[in-house]
Amino acid sequence: MKNKIPVVFIPLLFLIHFNISAQEKDENKIVYERIVYTDDPLPNNLVPDKKTAIKIAEAIWLPIYGKMIYNEKPFVAELTSTGIWIVNGSLQNPREKGGTAHIEIQKSDCKILKVYHGK
Repeated sequence: MKNKIPVVFIPLLFLIHFNISAQEKDENKIVYERIVYTDDPLPNNLVPDKKTAIKIAEAIWLPIYGKMIYNEKPFVAELTSTGIWIVNGSLQNPREKGGTAHIEIQKSDCKILKVYHGK
């Protein structure tokens, strides 16, 4: 009977020791939490309206195509049902040949999905 107690007792001591050291390691970890504010107006709405979409389009187009982009005003912005703003330039004379600038901007996070200029 005396031999059974140490056989059960020794594994129990190991278990307690490893559990305590595991807890000590967890206390030393740095935990990063994502805090979501309920009164924040920006989640899923970084590009809330046409005016903002057009300003973003201009900021992207200007370094790519230069000041000639302003010849394509007025810029037209439309929001698709999937939450993507499509902004296009306009031809001054619809009878002229040529293309216009095009950009697709995700409304939720302002991600630029496509940028090109038609020919």
